Parts: sequence; C-alpha cells; structure tokens
Amino acid sequence: MLWRVYAYTSRDILWSFLTAGNMADELGRKWDRCLADTAVKTVTGLGVGIVCSLLFFKRRMWPMSFGSGLGLGMGYANCQHDLRSLYLIHGRRVKDQ
Repeated sequence: MLWRVYAYTSRDILWSFLTAGNMADELGRKWDRCLADTAVKTVTGLGVGIVCSLLFFKRRMWPMSFGSGLGLGMGYANCQHDLRSLYLIHGRRVKDQ
C-alpha cells in the first residue's frame, strides 16, 4: 500500500484568500485563548507553589516562583504551538490503487 499526501488544491488556496477576514477573527480568538490559558496556568502554578511552600518548605519563596514559572512556561509553549498551527500545511491521504 502506497500513500501519497496531497497538500492544498487551487480551490483551497482561493478559498483562503477569499476568507481573509475570517482568518483575522480566528487569530484574535487564538490570542484570547492563549492569554486566558497562560493566566490560568500561571495562577494554578502559583497556587500549587503556595500550598507546597506552606506544607513542605517552611514558607520559602522559591516554590511559589517555581510553580508560577512552570505555569507561565507551559502557557507560552501552548501559545506557540497554537499560533504556529496557522502555518502548517494540512494534507489529506489518498490511497493509491
């Protein structure tokens, strides 16, 4: 069995140019989702850091900083992946007969 991957057809490319306004709206939605996701992960990391600081580490500051840094890093990585998905070429597989 051989598989070939076909990228965009001319109809798909034309459709993407015609719907440029929708692409701007989608980019705005992705940024909103990105900022909300990063904020939630940062605050959650900070909360886990506070709990660990109170229970295990004699009220030190580094668990809070570490937790919020982890949350910020995970949010940044998710944003990077989500925003780069605009530029990925999505193909479809066609079975060769």
